[in-house]
Amino acid sequence: MELEKLINNDLKEAMLARDKDKLEALRAIKAALLLEKTGKDVTSLEIPDSVEAAVLARLVKQRKASAEIYISQKRPDLANIELFQSSIIEKYLPPQLTPEELRNQIKEIIISVGATSVKDIGKVMAMASKSLSGKAENKVIADIIKELLIA
Repeated sequence: MELEKLINNDLKEAMLARDKDKLEALRAIKAALLLEKTGKDVTSLEIPDSVEAAVLARLVKQRKASAEIYISQKRPDLANIELFQSSIIEKYLPPQLTPEELRNQIKEIIISVGATSVKDIGKVMAMASKSLSGKAENKVIADIIKELLIA
């Protein structure tokens, strides 16, 4: 709920400043949160922080993927818009974990789950993606899990 208030305040500031690029990014965040709030699995009107972080991470990932496509198609003008929006959205994400912090937390999860082999990747990944949501990309989490369980 705190994120929603912050987004609304920043939206008002961007409107008053007539900053249309920032406004577009903030409206995308607000729309995604509203969709999440009114989705089919809704039990209350509040969105948990972990879900908010996942929504924001998804928006950043989408924009970076779009920017890569635009760059490959030699459209830097459109790529710059996507990269700018992703930088705005990233400001609302929780602080990202350093590689060492991430590795230590994943080791703790592996121990708590009791994983011993590659067969347990699914259990570890499920637990890690819940507890580390928004703090690191799932691909990075998966790579570290595989590395630790194979070694």
